[in-house]
Amino acid sequence: MGSDRRRHVNLYLRQAWRNARIRLVRWRMRLLPPAGGVPDRLLVAPTDLRSVDSFVSEEIQVGRFLLAGRALVTDGASPFSLELPSRNFAIKLHSFAWLRHFRAERTDAACAAARNVVLEWMAVHGRRIVGIAWEPDVIAMRIIAWLSHSPVVLQGAEAAFYRRFMKSLTYQIAYLEKIGPALEEGEVRLRVRIALAMASIAMPVRPAVVKRASRRLDSELEAQILPDGGHVSRNPRAGLNLLLDLLPLRQTYINLGHDVPQKLIAAIDRMYPALRFFRHQDGNLALFNGATSTLATELMSVLRYDETGGQPFKALPHTHYSRLSAQQTTIIMDTGMPLSAELSRAAHSGCLSFEMSSGRNRFIVNSGAPSFAGRKYQQLARATAAHSTVTLADTSSCRLSPSAFIGPVMVSGISSVKVRRHEDEDGNDRVTASHDGYAARFGFIHEREIEMDAVGIQIKGRDRFTSARGSAAGDPGLMATARFHIHPSIDLVQVDDEAVLLTAPDGESWYLHVPGQRPVIAEDIFFADSSGLSPSEQVEVQFPVDAAPEIRWILTRRS
Repeated sequence: MGSDRRRHVNLYLRQAWRNARIRLVRWRMRLLPPAGGVPDRLLVAPTDLRSVDSFVSEEIQVGRFLLAGRALVTDGASPFSLELPSRNFAIKLHSFAWLRHFRAERTDAACAAARNVVLEWMAVHGRRIVGIAWEPDVIAMRIIAWLSHSPVVLQGAEAAFYRRFMKSLTYQIAYLEKIGPALEEGEVRLRVRIALAMASIAMPVRPAVVKRASRRLDSELEAQILPDGGHVSRNPRAGLNLLLDLLPLRQTYINLGHDVPQKLIAAIDRMYPALRFFRHQDGNLALFNGATSTLATELMSVLRYDETGGQPFKALPHTHYSRLSAQQTTIIMDTGMPLSAELSRAAHSGCLSFEMSSGRNRFIVNSGAPSFAGRKYQQLARATAAHSTVTLADTSSCRLSPSAFIGPVMVSGISSVKVRRHEDEDGNDRVTASHDGYAARFGFIHEREIEMDAVGIQIKGRDRFTSARGSAAGDPGLMATARFHIHPSIDLVQVDDEAVLLTAPDGESWYLHVPGQRPVIAEDIFFADSSGLSPSEQVEVQFPVDAAPEIRWILTRRS
């Protein structure tokens, strides 16, 4: 309890310092205009690699905003004067990423409609530094969107609007520069550095400003992109999100003849192998630690620039994941924990969970993170029970802070993960890993072993609980539950008391056999569906830890 209390105190102090610094910046920005003048023009519009949909722009032009799985009908009013359907909707609206859809229809009328929404935002939120509109991540996304899609916004614009647009951009950039040092480590801080670097070369500024933004971006890339190419958040999708902005930034530096930041090209080259590491056989990314559904168009738009090539690594030793792959079968396993308390803000309690794909299908998955759902479902998705691993006494292996002030960071649970890898002379590949997330509370270590044969048609697994040295004995009757979350496209059939058949839409089938145990098919929720929460199924195996601390399971492809 002492270490937990100290961790809480440190988190409180750091958060209080960040809040105080940001409040001071806001106070100063209200009283004093940013130093320096306002540039009179933009030099370039960086490319946006994200997909476009003309339907979205057509709907916005008639006053219907379809964002984050929700709809807002304005009936001629400004969307910023109305109550927005959800927080996620507000983030999407204020980020202006939807401007890209207007690229599909560059008529004067369409551009005027987009420009009008920008004008309404500046009128309502341009100097009012409060709320979602002025959260750092939202500001960074908005700056990138305004720069990238300035040709749409400025097409046919009058000089007065152009000046006001540039003044607003300058104000937002100044604010972001001032609060940057106060941001905690993570994807948001890196996106802020990307936005500021992009602004420094897209607008006419002093060479010293370009160099400073480049230097700070380098520093952040070095801190956040690990040597194996993974991101410090351990979220597989973070790499994709960042590459969608880093690739256009790199090209813009080159096109304008600027020196490319030293760490930028090296970071991109490291990130590509990590991105391939997390790809399943169907092309989708694995669902660990906050990852959600991936648009195939976004992934392919990034992978088309991949010049690193080669087969995926067997492990990411710094991001702490392991991969077993043979022929058309792939298993990806989480063999790590959050790299710091602050980086655990969106991390999941899924240590030792795994996902399995074969052919063109994902069979066993984690529930993933919801794209549009509220905080309640986001927190449910972080529980150990939402992952394909084992829970003890229906308790997550990590505990989240209940404090609204410091946010839902992980404050106790796993402190050590041990991993061993072995490949025998027959080509069978095995990963054995254990974590101590249940040691302090229940006195047990969870160990999982997964082995794949050389041709990828049989997978053997073992889960067991062993006594943690120096810990109290486990409670009599303590129950563990192994869960195998099944992708919604897979059909399940109970074959007998010890086996379940998993069948994909194309007919490929796998048996899940649990000798001496009864696997039960149960209802489930797949959080990571692109259309929202989706009903699915899972296979559960319950066993008493004191009487039978170990279970074995076998996945076999049906010939």
